[in-house]
Amino acid sequence: MKTAVAIRHVHFEDLAAFAPVLERSGYVIRYVEAAVDDLAAPQLLDCDLLFLLGGPIGAYEEDKYPFLRQELNVIERRLASGRPIMGICLGAQMMARALGSRVYPGSAKEIGWAPIALTEAGQRGPVRHLQGGPVLHWHGDTFDLPAGAELLASTTVCRNQAFACGQNALAFQFHPEAAAENLELWFVGHAVEISGIAGLTVNQLRADTGKFAPEAQERGRRCFSEWLGGLR
Repeated sequence: MKTAVAIRHVHFEDLAAFAPVLERSGYVIRYVEAAVDDLAAPQLLDCDLLFLLGGPIGAYEEDKYPFLRQELNVIERRLASGRPIMGICLGAQMMARALGSRVYPGSAKEIGWAPIALTEAGQRGPVRHLQGGPVLHWHGDTFDLPAGAELLASTTVCRNQAFACGQNALAFQFHPEAAAENLELWFVGHAVEISGIAGLTVNQLRADTGKFAPEAQERGRRCFSEWLGGLR
């Protein structure tokens, strides 16, 4: 059977809506906890598909979180191999950094449900399925687009929302994997961050999640399924 390994930074930010797609496609899912597990394990380079998931730390904070150096090394080697890799939120920032780009605080935190604008390249590929409604944003940092990468989506707050490097490497600053049933865990786990942003409340996030998440997760699954089917 094929193996999908996900490097996870906080327990509640997992593969969520993507997991059923993987299972239907014959993948066994395994999680590696970034802060405590062995990031030199061969499975991170040998697996059929590697995910880099989100988390509330900066991709540049290796002085505080030394494991980021090891994770960056894994990503660099995985990208060099050309084997399939997907980064989400912090994972996308780590991919950008591994490709030589700068990661840094954005102009504002972008948290909540809002639409993305696709580039021409985005409209031609799997990311086109994410049009038609809001997606979940949850980040304060951003990154420069890596050299040779193809920009796929933007927002007014954050230009670089998704990029691809060839067919086997895809990165999302936002969360196309978000599933309605998981997000109550986010509201607890990110309570301090939510309370620190003027005008943002758990009740509003919950209401918007009830309104937007069911359709968004289906669009996310269609996007992911098409990308998965095109891997080499």
